[in-house]
Amino acid sequence: MSLQSNRSRLAGLSKELNRSWQDTRDQWLDQKRSEFEESYMLPLFDSVENAVSAMEDLDKILKKIRKDCET
Repeated sequence: MSLQSNRSRLAGLSKELNRSWQDTRDQWLDQKRSEFEESYMLPLFDSVENAVSAMEDLDKILKKIRKDCET
């Protein structure tokens, strides 16, 4: 699998998890839900967003390296 396809897969799975979390969040209405969200879900989504961004940057660098090596 290429870096780009892995990036797309990670982003897609994160969106799917976010949708599922929203469904759960709408039904879990106590303080523990808020604590869980703050402790786990929000940091997870932030980390995935950062990873996807880094993968995009890395993909650009790898494409440039490949292009430079071919010329």
